[in-house]
Amino acid sequence: MCMQLSIIIVNYNVKYFLEHCLLSVLKACSNINAEIIVVDNNSTDDSKVYLEQRFNAVKFLWNSDNIGFAKANNSALKYASGEYILFLNPDTIVPEDCFTKCLDFFEKTKNCGALGVRMVDGAGNFLSESKRCLPTPLSGFFKMFGFAKFFPNSKIFSNYYAGYLPENENNKVDVLAGAFMMLGKNTIEKTKGFDEDFFMYGEDIDLSYRITKAGLQNYYIGEVSIIHFKGESTQKKSASYILNFYGATKLFIDKHYKQNKITRFFLKFFVFIGELIAKIRSNTIINVNDKYAKKEQNTFVFCSKNQKENIGKLLDNTNFNVVQYFFDDLNFEKTDKNLNTIILAEGFYTNKIIIEQLAYLPKKSMVLFYQSNALSLIGSNNKNTKGIFVANV
Repeated sequence: MCMQLSIIIVNYNVKYFLEHCLLSVLKACSNINAEIIVVDNNSTDDSKVYLEQRFNAVKFLWNSDNIGFAKANNSALKYASGEYILFLNPDTIVPEDCFTKCLDFFEKTKNCGALGVRMVDGAGNFLSESKRCLPTPLSGFFKMFGFAKFFPNSKIFSNYYAGYLPENENNKVDVLAGAFMMLGKNTIEKTKGFDEDFFMYGEDIDLSYRITKAGLQNYYIGEVSIIHFKGESTQKKSASYILNFYGATKLFIDKHYKQNKITRFFLKFFVFIGELIAKIRSNTIINVNDKYAKKEQNTFVFCSKNQKENIGKLLDNTNFNVVQYFFDDLNFEKTDKNLNTIILAEGFYTNKIIIEQLAYLPKKSMVLFYQSNALSLIGSNNKNTKGIFVANV
């Protein structure tokens, strides 16, 4: 039987998030012929010991150095035999019907070179980078000075994030996010994958642009939603993020706008301003782990009865005080709106239902997630900071 899908995941020091990602991916692969390839960029958190023996169905590639996101993804392509390739971040959770819906879209859509999906953070907030337009001086200006925030659905003011396109609908777009980017094998052959001059960030914009230059089309699939926790490998306000992100943006501008000196000048000017602002704001980083380590967290747990013991053991000797377990449904009207923490367990509920229900959660509550057979709990309510995990190993 022909391999339908090859899923490539690059890991760097996020073993607990990758654990949940792999458990959700394996469930989503149950009805398709797929392979999973994990490339580890020399993690120092014992990812190999924690993961390799537990996921026999996964092919692991262990690098002795951190070779970057683009190069690591490309290195896995030589082992990939799928008709389609999915580049997926390790800090994601996918619903059970995610891959079948995406593959079906490919089969039915002529000239589809690549597709991405609707992404939400750990609190259910839509991530605007799920769909983007190519950067222009005007879109950069409106984004930089807050116009896009105040007019999120405007085709003029919110062009950078394609705000005029409904988040729940399928549409053609210029740029897809590297956190979930599915391509046909023929697209890989035409584009040769990611440009390895990009170490981290920017490579998805570059590849998206080269896909359209090759005569193919990028699509945003708004009817499929995944969780992307963000901020796990690099905090958005950290010095390393600022260096890598703005360096990648400059590289993209130099590569694709070198013939248009005026556009290139204004784009680099807005990048300079953005980098300056980011450096000023970098002093305001909040450590979410510290906050939750110091304060008792009144917690509601939504799970099946046979998961109660495992989750209870994970919460032993922590500051998570379980107020009540719910074993029936995800009726959040029962919850206290001032509740500190909510735990959602996959197993009795599907990941698809959990993702759909995130929009109805009390916005002030921290949300933790549990996949069946996981040895940890994970969560993140803020895309700008690292999330938290609870583990007993």
